[in-house]
Parts: sequence; structure tokens; C-alpha cells
Amino acid sequence: MILAIDVQYTGHKADVAGVLFENWSSLDTTQCYLTEVEQVAEYEPGSFYKRELPCILQLLQEHKLQPDVIVVDGYVYLDGVAKSGLGKHLYDSLGGEVEIIGVAKKPFVDISAKFAVYRGGSQKPLYVTSTGDVEQAKGAIRSMAGEHRNPVLLKKVDQLCREAAKKRSQL
Repeated sequence: MILAIDVQYTGHKADVAGVLFENWSSLDTTQCYLTEVEQVAEYEPGSFYKRELPCILQLLQEHKLQPDVIVVDGYVYLDGVAKSGLGKHLYDSLGGEVEIIGVAKKPFVDISAKFAVYRGGSQKPLYVTSTGDVEQAKGAIRSMAGEHRNPVLLKKVDQLCREAAKKRSQL
């Protein structure tokens, strides 16, 4: 199973969403998960993982999730090959037993164009990094359902955490 995860922050709180799906071409999820995190770390430039990683781990633990692959909104390696990003820190936290694929919407300063994936008719790429084979990861992201730049299920997980944060802020 594949799990896509995203986090939305509101002040010192976070809403974490996860969507579980069977294969890369799936159009629908098999299950959706939400977790509220009451206290998150301050944003630290260059160390974003310190804020996001505990949120992701809480979602995994709270729902007892053990996917084969996790897709995160961000980078596994900030330079594509060696400089640890959120995905690499998650991979290490899980004992190197789960493949992590990072999908970022913006280029990090050190990222090469070889990590770019163009989908649909978009002139703007997604940047894909992985703890596994990068070419396979890029192919997997290309094959995801949806005709636009962002795959349908990655949009869905983004919307889930945004909606949860919005509802909570209205309470």
C-alpha cells in the first residue's frame, strides 16, 4: 500500500492527513486518516523536518499505519542525492524499512533539473526525490491519476489537511 501525507499548520497546531491507496494509477483512496497535533515546533529555516517529522510520525503511530511506500510533500534529499531533507529523516526514523518518495512543487536551491517531472500540459515541474530508485519514483509519480501537474491523490491529501485546519480554526 502507498500512503501520501501532508501537513497544514495553524499557529502552534497542525492537522496531518494521510490517504492510503493500492497502486500508483489509483483514482480513489482505500482509506483517509486525520491527526491533530496540539503543539508543533517553530519553523526553523533549513531544518523544516524538525517541525514536520513529529507530525507525520504521530499520524503513523496513532493510526497504526505500515505502508510499503510513503509520499511526502517535500524532498527526501535537498540536493537530490545526499543532503537530507524531510523524507530522509522520516526514512531513518522508520528504520529504513519504508521507501519514501518526496514530491516538491518548488525547486530547492541545490536541486538539478534531472529530478523534474512534468505532468499534464504544465510548464512547471514537480521535483521528485526518493530513498529508492529515483527513475522508478519519477515514473510512479508520472503514472498517478490526474491530467494536471498535481496528481489527484496528492491534491486530495492536501485538501484534507487544509479542510481539517479550517474547521478547527472555526471552533
